[in-house]
Amino acid sequence: MKTTYKAILLFIGLLLLQQPLSAKTKKYTIKGTVEDIDGEGVKGVLVVLLDSDGNEVKDDKTNRKGAFKIKKIEEGNYSLVAEDDDFGSASKEIELNDDFDIILVLSKTKASDAVVQSDASIDSDTSVEGDKTPERIPQEDYISTEVSFEVKKLQAELDHVGSQLRDLQAKSEMWMNPLSIYSKEIIMSNGSTVFGKVVYQDEEILKVETLLGYLVIEREQVVRIIENAAGKEDPEYIPEQIRETYSPPPMPKLAEPRYVASDPTERLSDKQRSANVVLVGNISEKRDRSENVTFTGQVKNIGGRRSDFVKVNFVFRKNWSGETQTLTTFVSGTYHTFDSGIVTDSSLLPGATGNFELVVPSSFGQFIGYSYTIDWEEYE
Repeated sequence: MKTTYKAILLFIGLLLLQQPLSAKTKKYTIKGTVEDIDGEGVKGVLVVLLDSDGNEVKDDKTNRKGAFKIKKIEEGNYSLVAEDDDFGSASKEIELNDDFDIILVLSKTKASDAVVQSDASIDSDTSVEGDKTPERIPQEDYISTEVSFEVKKLQAELDHVGSQLRDLQAKSEMWMNPLSIYSKEIIMSNGSTVFGKVVYQDEEILKVETLLGYLVIEREQVVRIIENAAGKEDPEYIPEQIRETYSPPPMPKLAEPRYVASDPTERLSDKQRSANVVLVGNISEKRDRSENVTFTGQVKNIGGRRSDFVKVNFVFRKNWSGETQTLTTFVSGTYHTFDSGIVTDSSLLPGATGNFELVVPSSFGQFIGYSYTIDWEEYE
C-alpha cells in the first residue's frame, strides 16, 4: 500500500513538471537596419513582419540611425517588408529558428535583397532556400554615389580652406590694427604710454603682452589704465543703381607735418637763433566725462635771447597705417609789443617759463599715440 502511494505521487509530480515545459514556446528577436543605396540609415521606415500566409505579425519603425527590432517571434517562415516614399522598398524571406540580424537596402527600381549578417550561433545552412546573390547596384546609382562622395570631399576641403582664410584675416587685422587685441592703454607716471593686453596682475605688478613681447610693470608706476578699443568706420553708402560700376576714389597721400626750426642745429647758441625753449617735466594728460582729452605742461627758455610766438605742435597717430594729424597750441608767456604794433603774449625772456594747454575734443576721434615739437621765432 505504501509503495502504491509513492508511485501515485511520483506520477503526479511528473505531470506538473511536463505541463509548463510543454506550454512554454521559445521565442526569438529580429533586429537590423534599413539603409539607402549609399549605406546611410533611413529614419522612420515602417518594417512589417508577415507570416507564410501573408498576414501581418508585428511591425516596428526605424530610429534616427535606421535601426529596428521586432521581439517575441515564434519559430517559422516569415517575410520582412520595408517601404519608404522617398527611398523605395525592400523585402526578404527568412526562416526563423534563432535570433536574427539583417540589413534591408531600399531601392526604387526593385526591392533589393538584404545582406544578412547572422550571429555566430546561426549556421550558414539556415539560409533561405533559393536565396540568390544580391543584385548589383545599377550603373546610374553607382555614378550618383561616386559623385555624392566627391561632393562631400570637396565640401570638406572647402571648409578647411575657409578656416585657414579666417585665421589669416584675424592675423592681418592684428597687424593692420593691433588695438583690436592690444586695447589697454597704460599711462605711466613718467609720461610714457604702453599699449597692450594685461595677461596677469596682482597688488604689486602687471604683466602686459605687447607687439614687442611681454613687459612687467610695477603697479606704483601706473597712473591709470584706459580701454582704448578702436572703433569701426561706417561703410560708405552707394546707391543701388551704380553699385556694380562704382569704384572708390584713390586714397590721397598724407601731407607730412612741417615745423619751424625743426633742425636742432639751428637752436645752438652760436647760430643766428640763440633762444632755446625746452619742456620742463612731463606732459600731463586728463580725460573728462565727455571724452575730451586735455594736455598740459610747462616750457622754459634756457637760451640767451628772447623767444617769440612760442608754440607746441602735437602730432597724433590716428591708426597703425601711418595716418597723422597735427594740433598746435601757443604758450602763455609774457606780453611783448613789436614796432609794427603787433602784441603777443607768447614771448619768453631768457630764463622765463610759460604754460601751455591743448584740448582735444571727442570729435577728433581716437588716436594711438602722439609726439611733439616746440617752435618759436626770434626778432630784434
